[in-house]
Amino acid sequence: MEFTSTDFPGLWIIDPVRFGDERGYFCETFRKDEFRAATGLDVDFVQDNESLSRRGVLRGLHYQAGDAAQGKLVRVSEGRVLDVAVDLRVSSPTFGRHIAVELSQENGRQMYIPRGFAHGFLVLSERARFQYKVDNVYCPSAERCICFDDPQVGIDWGVDLDGLIFSEKDLRGVSFAEAEKFQ
Repeated sequence: MEFTSTDFPGLWIIDPVRFGDERGYFCETFRKDEFRAATGLDVDFVQDNESLSRRGVLRGLHYQAGDAAQGKLVRVSEGRVLDVAVDLRVSSPTFGRHIAVELSQENGRQMYIPRGFAHGFLVLSERARFQYKVDNVYCPSAERCICFDDPQVGIDWGVDLDGLIFSEKDLRGVSFAEAEKFQ
């Protein structure tokens, strides 16, 4: 795997090395020892999640607050998404900024998003299977959501937001200014 650090402390872009032949390819998508050696982070993933969404679905920007915060290793096994993470860590040099990365089955790219970020994605293909590992279990009472179109965050989703598909929860997201932050 090839690990690329970003301007966002603790956030990594990971490109698995694929070994291919006439049958297709094989790659490792996670290996704890290699992850630790490359990033210096000793993560303990405790839950795997998967969603299947169709074109035009925008999920997010989600996070869990307080002791229920989650670090995530995200990837797309089918389709293509624009994946976005927003830094909510007040003490971070990138506080309030976001990063957007295209994840797809073709590029195999992954993103490790540490605790203290809100996260969301927009499906760009006909459908997308999105998979992620988290280092803390889901806690409904700690779940939070920031508006996907908050002008203070300023995410350019690259599409007209009219006609996109959202959950009721996502439509009720709070502004960045109102969002619970991390130290």
